Amino acid sequence: MSKVWTVVGTSIAYVWLLLLVGVPFAAVLVGALAGGWGPFWQSVTSQEALFALRMTGEITGVTLLANLVLGLPMAFWIARHVPGWRIVQWLVELPLSVSPVVAGLALIVVYGPNALVGAFLLHIHVKVAFAFPGMVLATIFVTLPFIVHETVPAIRAIGDTQEQAAYVLGASPWRTLWRVWLPQLKWSILYGLALTTARSLGEFGAVLVVSGSIVMVTETATLFVYQASVNNEMQAAYAVSALLALASFALILLLQFLKRAGGRNLRDH
Repeated sequence: MSKVWTVVGTSIAYVWLLLLVGVPFAAVLVGALAGGWGPFWQSVTSQEALFALRMTGEITGVTLLANLVLGLPMAFWIARHVPGWRIVQWLVELPLSVSPVVAGLALIVVYGPNALVGAFLLHIHVKVAFAFPGMVLATIFVTLPFIVHETVPAIRAIGDTQEQAAYVLGASPWRTLWRVWLPQLKWSILYGLALTTARSLGEFGAVLVVSGSIVMVTETATLFVYQASVNNEMQAAYAVSALLALASFALILLLQFLKRAGGRNLRDH
């Protein structure tokens, strides 16, 4: 009887997954290629589409670097229970409970042209809201938890025995980080970076609010898809959506590889 329920449950899960992910994904691909390769290629290589894709790539690159620099120290802070770690953990968890639209609005309130901080930055010729820096800040906010969440358990599992041995042998903190910690945390870091990339590529709400979605100025790939669908330019919307969907599929495969590699790495220790 248990086998029957297992088969039924598995079948329901696969059908639900097919309806929720498979059918929409197939529909996007069919829509993108409905007119053939020519219209598809023309859509993804148009000046506006290339600008949006390049903007998305630039934001993702800066976000990955920023999250790596910010996320690792936060992960050690939380894992080691350094005083104030609960506050840091709360700050890391905040993006998971706050709507991205609210996060974008909060950035406008602080860095908008009519806000005190925003007005001061404009006075020194630094524009945050409705510009690239604001879009990066919004993306960093919504993606910060990923690297922290992936590295904290690994840091706790590894412990500090090897770190203490390195210090006894005269290694500096910087050398210990590079020769002891990073080799052991590499799979967790890469997994967190892959999750960050996936989230950055698909971010919409926070970026929409903080950027104003100005065509060819603050337009990302997701904003391009949104604007194209509003303008009933469905070929362009489907084409760029297909690229994002394929990128997400590739990231899923990468995540599975990193998860297995990371599991083997932890078992070795």
